[in-house]
Amino acid sequence: MTSPIRLPVVTPTAAAGSEPVPALKPPVDPATLVHRQLLGGDFWRKIPAYRDIDEATFLDHKWQAKHTITRPDKLLEAVQELASPEFIADVRDGFHRSPMSLRVSPYLLSLVDWSNPVADPLRRQFIPMGSRLLPDHPKLDLDSLHEQADAPVAGLTHRYPDKALFLALDTCPVYCRFCTRSYAVGIDTDQVEKVHLRPTQDRWERAFAYVASRPELEDIVISGGDAYNLRAEHIEAIGNRLLDMPNIRRMRFATKGPAVMPQKILTDDAWFSALVGVVERGRKLHKEVVLHTHFNHPSELTEITQRAMNRLFAAGVFVRNQSVLQRGVNDTPEAMRLLIKRMSYLNVHAYYVYVHDLVKGVEDLRTTVDTAIELEKQVRGLTAGFNTPTFVVDAPGGGGKRDCHSFEHYNRETGISVYRSPNVNADAHYLYFDPIHLLPEAGQKRWADPAEHDVMVREAIAAARDRRR
Repeated sequence: MTSPIRLPVVTPTAAAGSEPVPALKPPVDPATLVHRQLLGGDFWRKIPAYRDIDEATFLDHKWQAKHTITRPDKLLEAVQELASPEFIADVRDGFHRSPMSLRVSPYLLSLVDWSNPVADPLRRQFIPMGSRLLPDHPKLDLDSLHEQADAPVAGLTHRYPDKALFLALDTCPVYCRFCTRSYAVGIDTDQVEKVHLRPTQDRWERAFAYVASRPELEDIVISGGDAYNLRAEHIEAIGNRLLDMPNIRRMRFATKGPAVMPQKILTDDAWFSALVGVVERGRKLHKEVVLHTHFNHPSELTEITQRAMNRLFAAGVFVRNQSVLQRGVNDTPEAMRLLIKRMSYLNVHAYYVYVHDLVKGVEDLRTTVDTAIELEKQVRGLTAGFNTPTFVVDAPGGGGKRDCHSFEHYNRETGISVYRSPNVNADAHYLYFDPIHLLPEAGQKRWADPAEHDVMVREAIAAARDRRR
């Protein structure tokens, strides 16, 4: 019988006398680890309206909510000399032509670079400028993902076999320009009369009854609107109602909140305790309850974010992130790498990067499928795989999420990519359209002729079918 193999024990004395371990890579300058360099201090005091606000007040979620800006004139009042009257007039025109109304938290306003707001990536996401808007793509549909068409009851989308999306309400702590649910979220605007999904008991009961009646459903996304705007008792009621259903194994509370108002996690103890309570009960039942959030740019993660994420992590709440790929925000390798590394540093796991949906009024923010494919190459291998996002197209027409490079056909001249989604509809083809202004001249010329639109679509579908043969 052979004796077990034992590893040698290295004593401090032996280690001291041994040769140094050779360095295969050059030393790293700590100053280059920029993903760890988080904005801190009282940075909000640079905004004239917040010059006298102390930290305790700025961290109060009630103060943030009360002072959230909802009108362009209030925006001018807050930033005062930091923004010119011409800029505010441009913004006013932007909101007049936008499907989303204005709602910006003091925290978010403080993160904008007001020395150059036109180019700032946060301004681009939340504050439109009329002079920067572009015509919508002719194939755009207000509900481009057909969430309402796949809704058996109001506010519940059942598209994938085992997953449903529960839109519990139609309000958010801030309103993003690029919101794919601009058909429902927020108040009516000059451009869009909303489909309202208010948090009523009757509507929720119909949704719960449907979920309970479908044994194949195991995974529920609780969104809206935004789960941040649910009261503590709502978090408990929804979470526990779903946990009580034998078929439900997983649920996710979806919120933009940590990116735009992390103060709520730090100071709204009732809401935080309700979320943690549902997470802990789920764990005892061997069911997964997690938080899904939405950071798009490295500047959205600060020392306040770190405190909030640390509180969630210490309480056992797992956080995943879903970003939207946006031109001038995160469409460069440098910006995307820094975003991914900074999120991983704060225990936020990168999950998806969505190629921007075809959303009304934000053609200036969209970019191409080709851009997403190249970015995915650039970030793969940057960090661990579980912290590396998958780049996806949420296929217009209700095809669901498809890996951006998994197209059946992609014509870079016309900007049309064709996807299949066998688990949704094996026979259907789903088309995504790149922004026309980013196409080569020949493609722009074809789109300028309305008679060519359906011709290009038929060509793309035919090419996709030929590939399957």
